[in-house]
Amino acid sequence: MTEHDAENMRSLFEPRSLAIIGASRDKSKIGHAVLQNVIAGGYGGTIYPVNPGGGKIEGMPVFRSILDVDDNIDVVCITLPAGLVYDTIVQCAEKKVKHCVIITSGFSEVGNFEEEKRIADYARSKGMRILGPNVFGIYSSQVSLNATFVSGDIPSGHLAMITQSGALGLTLIGQASVENIGLSAIVSVGNKSDIDESDLLTYLCDHEATRIILMYIEGIRNGEKFIRAVRNTTLKKPVVVIKSGRSEKGARAAASHTGSLAGSDAVFDDVIHQCGALRAESTKEAFNWAMLLAGNPLPKGGNTVIITNGGGAGVMATDACEKYGVSLYDDPQNLKSVFSSVIPTFGSTKNPIDITGQAAAADYAKAFDAALGNDNIHTVFGIYCESALSPSADLGTIIEKTFLKYKSKGKLIVFTLFGGQKTADYLVSARKRGVPVSDDVYDTASSLGAMYRYKGFMGSHSDGDKISDAALDTASITAIASDARKKGRFFLLAHEAQKIMNIAGITIPRSIQAQTIKGTVKAAGAIGYPVVMKVVSMDIIHKSDAGGIALNLENESEVVEAYGAILSSCKAYAPHALIEGVDISEMVKPGTELIVGARIDRIFGPTIMVGLGGIYVEVMKDVSFRALPVDRGDIMSMIKELRSYPLLLGVRGEKIKDVAAVVSVVTMLGGIIRHCKGISDIEINPLVVYEQGEGVKAVDIRVILRKNEKR
Repeated sequence: MTEHDAENMRSLFEPRSLAIIGASRDKSKIGHAVLQNVIAGGYGGTIYPVNPGGGKIEGMPVFRSILDVDDNIDVVCITLPAGLVYDTIVQCAEKKVKHCVIITSGFSEVGNFEEEKRIADYARSKGMRILGPNVFGIYSSQVSLNATFVSGDIPSGHLAMITQSGALGLTLIGQASVENIGLSAIVSVGNKSDIDESDLLTYLCDHEATRIILMYIEGIRNGEKFIRAVRNTTLKKPVVVIKSGRSEKGARAAASHTGSLAGSDAVFDDVIHQCGALRAESTKEAFNWAMLLAGNPLPKGGNTVIITNGGGAGVMATDACEKYGVSLYDDPQNLKSVFSSVIPTFGSTKNPIDITGQAAAADYAKAFDAALGNDNIHTVFGIYCESALSPSADLGTIIEKTFLKYKSKGKLIVFTLFGGQKTADYLVSARKRGVPVSDDVYDTASSLGAMYRYKGFMGSHSDGDKISDAALDTASITAIASDARKKGRFFLLAHEAQKIMNIAGITIPRSIQAQTIKGTVKAAGAIGYPVVMKVVSMDIIHKSDAGGIALNLENESEVVEAYGAILSSCKAYAPHALIEGVDISEMVKPGTELIVGARIDRIFGPTIMVGLGGIYVEVMKDVSFRALPVDRGDIMSMIKELRSYPLLLGVRGEKIKDVAAVVSVVTMLGGIIRHCKGISDIEINPLVVYEQGEGVKAVDIRVILRKNEKR
């Protein structure tokens, strides 16, 4: 991101002049709604309505053509039918307009790709930027600009929203209004023929009024650009992302909606995490997170205490905190010291702290003060179950006084309130005043978890020291790939993949390739029993599916029998396959089996992967991804995210495994995928991991080549 990028977007968010082409007197037209909103919003720049009919609208003179305007124009909003847009863009370029916001639909989202491309290409050739098409417009509190067709006023505040869905964006504006969440900016990107989320972030990243950014995404065009923009932004302020297309059907629906590729959701999830952004499951969750993050300081530490007047509610909150990664403070002696003087003897000083059902508002106040006055407690999760002893109105006063008192001291308190209509009414009013209250412990814990994840990112991110690939002989590896492609293959045979492992310094089992039974027996004897036999064929990639693997062969007779069985099975599986022989390798000793790999992702470019390997990889789906480049800390984070990570730490008396060797292998694979021309995928499954200091072995290697050598 450059200063030029940010300055380019500044004129979109802070235009000095604005034209609306398609401005209309007809109140049923979008052109009328946009003009009306611009005027009503108090925009201070110059407004130019444009309509071939001329005359006046809202007392303003209407220009018959944009070319008739005798002024420089920063932004043009186009609300004309799709068939008229291209000619309008040509006129705007002649007028040297900086930005065109194409509100009009009827382009790639309905299959009209060629016309959309024609418009974008022409604008690009003239140095003019396009927002859209298929958008609802843009709102910017910086200049009081509401160039949208949203109904009603948009409250100003500190939340910026970027949405790919216009209809959902309008809904989000309404929801923000209900929650009394003020907006600093809202932009719909629609089909993203030119300007996308990444471009908009270059402005919002340093926009002082914007404290947090919420994005709704259906697909990404340029993943590497997106990563840079999000990463740069999250180092300065939180970014919350809602992305549809988690399921296969959802991904197809997203693609048909905007013409964007949804990409792999698993990769997206991990890349978003890598960038420090927070992915929400729903708009409700996103707004809950936004409210908490925008209006409160990050906790100074990670210790949370639950204070409740109901034991059952406390247990539920404990479960919720466990689910969302909120760490509960667990120092029995200190907790007893802090709370024993402020709760009844029949209460509990164990976390969750039970101040009992007889607690009045004053008792809550004492417990809150005791907790937040202690240096070892950083966050309080207050829970209230409505009772006659403590009416919600009385407690409400305590809640808000406590919240404001400790917010100014950099400490956080959040609340879940259970009760009847009075409690429900209080919840609505308190949220509008910015108090972090909810009616569900899971909502509260989810928001706390998001805050702690962002805090963790801010405390652990690295700005440099990415892994160097200088020691990798990329020329030799590229030559192997090129030779295979010249022979008409788009994957490497076993011995070729093994050569790459040797070049990269990754340990592999001893192996010999043979073409006859006699040669196979000789190879097995040279390696030493037991051995593994695998088919060698350019036509058979998935050897297990073809019955092309035999394990733990103990002697010559088993080798002879396996040779015949493999050839027979593979010929039945792929009758026309050219079988070049078999590969005989040592039967490696057991260890923990991982899968590691690297590939050119169609959205995010070079990526790496690590997970639980062996035959269960497709079933367990316990894998983690990162976009390159990374540092060793990133790779360690990937490994620690695995559900199976405890296996590497040693279970049931086993010793800790050689995690450092795993990091080294993943590092090498990342270097190969980034710098070795022509390779699109490289995967080791299993990578057998031994005890610390004993290294790893790459047992089965698959290398897929690109159709051409371009990256």
